[in-house]
Formats: sequence, structure tokens, C-alpha cells
Amino acid sequence: MERQECRYYQRQDDGRVECQLCPHHCRIADGKTGICQSRRNHHGILVSEVYSRPCALAVDPVEKKPLYHFHPGTKCLSVACTGCNFRCLNCQNYDISQVAPSEVPHYDLSPDDLVSLCQEHRCPSIAYTYTEPLTYIEYVTDTARKAHEAGLYNILVTAGYVCAEPLADLLPYLDAANVDLKSFSDEIYKRVSGGHLSTVLDTILAMRDAGVWIEITNLVIPQVNDDLQMIRSMCRWLVANRLADAPLHFSRFFPRFKMQDIPPTPLSTLRSARQVAQEEGITHVYLGNV
Repeated sequence: MERQECRYYQRQDDGRVECQLCPHHCRIADGKTGICQSRRNHHGILVSEVYSRPCALAVDPVEKKPLYHFHPGTKCLSVACTGCNFRCLNCQNYDISQVAPSEVPHYDLSPDDLVSLCQEHRCPSIAYTYTEPLTYIEYVTDTARKAHEAGLYNILVTAGYVCAEPLADLLPYLDAANVDLKSFSDEIYKRVSGGHLSTVLDTILAMRDAGVWIEITNLVIPQVNDDLQMIRSMCRWLVANRLADAPLHFSRFFPRFKMQDIPPTPLSTLRSARQVAQEEGITHVYLGNV
């Protein structure tokens, strides 16, 4: 299958290309990839190394995304390609998100193939998940458009680190999203994930304005982002931005990847976070991984 040209980049005078998909704005030399490892400069053309090449497929309950208020009790076809534009020290799927496409096996499935597979398994939704689907946004957008034409729903499970223009092109085809709001501190975002909080908040607001059903996940990591005052600030922001009814999932951390020395989140911490969220007016609060 031929490489697919990416849609969001500019050529540079020195032979590099500047990717304009996310705020990293990677300037990529010929033959090299950006931070996500899935977008390569091929002789002055930015190409996706993973378009129509998913590395993971599964039929999941929609609650696993987690989405608790979007067609509960139904199943979705989950699809992922390699790559991520974050470098989270606690990554749960690092074996497919933090590797190059050449390092893992893949399927050859066009957008039409994915839609047919979804229908074959009688799933009402396709979920773009497991890694960071925004790094292969062309594949997601093309599939999502065809899914809508076939009467299917589209679900995005994302960390939300993307520029406004690519997101705007995808939003008309999105029905629901779970956004991983990793903390309410820019310093923690930079230190743990390698990004910035403000972009994620902008993504959430853009989704809200587009009428996408939003649920938020906050993985509570001991000694990292478990400060209850910070959690309170996050909840106040959600309420102030008309997201009080967006379900909020506080998820339990377990040692993983480069955070093997941090213990699992105490259940008491999660219960305290839930109490704070309820005090601040969040309507639906759930505890995950418990």
C-alpha cells in the first residue's frame, strides 16, 4: 500500500517540512519522522506511515473507552495505529504508542474496509483509541466520514493535543469523545507528558461547541497529580465552561512503563477526588480501574 500524503504541513527552504498537526510543529529532515514517529518527510513530502495500517483491532464495550452515557450497553469496533505525540512516563500502551510503525505488525485496512468490518460485527460505532488517533488524523477523518455515510457513530479517545485547523476538519464527523485530561497543571503536563495544558482545554471547548458528546478521564497518580486543590480547580473549570454534565472518570493508576516506582492509587484518594467533584457541581462522577 502506498504512503499517504499528510494534510497539515509546510515545506521549508532547507528541505525540511514543518508538521502543523499539533503544537510541537516538528521540523523534520528528509527521511526522518516527528515526535509521533508516524509522520515522515519523504523527499519533501510529509507522509503518514500508518494510513490504512492499523496495529490493533478489537470489539469492545463502549463503556471500556470509557463512555458511560453514550449508547451504553453497545459495542464498538476499536482501532489503533502506532504513534503518539506525547511521551507520558506512565503510558499504558507504550508497546504500540511509543514505537515506530516498523516495529509492530499491522493490518492493511482502508477506511472502507474498517466500515465494512464494523458492520460485519454489528457494532454501531467505530472507536479510534489505544494510542493517539490524532497523530493519524487523515485515516481517522476519512474513515469517520465514510462511517457517517453508513449510519455509524464515531468515537475519539484522545489526549487532545492538536492544532485548531486539523481538529476543525474532524469535528463534523465526531459523535463522542473521551478526553484524557492528565492534570490541571502545565508544569505536570510538561514534566510527565511533554505537552501543554492549554491546548487540551482548547480541544475540549472546541468539541463542546461542535456538539460532540464529551466524557473526561483523569488518571490520578500518587505524588504527581493527586493534589485535591488542583482537582478542585479542574472541576471548577469544567463547571464554569458548561461541562458540569460531562461525565468525569477518576481512574486508578498502576505502576507502568517509566513509573514503576510509584504505588497504585489508594482508593481513599479516588473517593476524595469524587467528593471534591461532587461538591463543585459535577453531575456524574465515576471511579475507574477499581
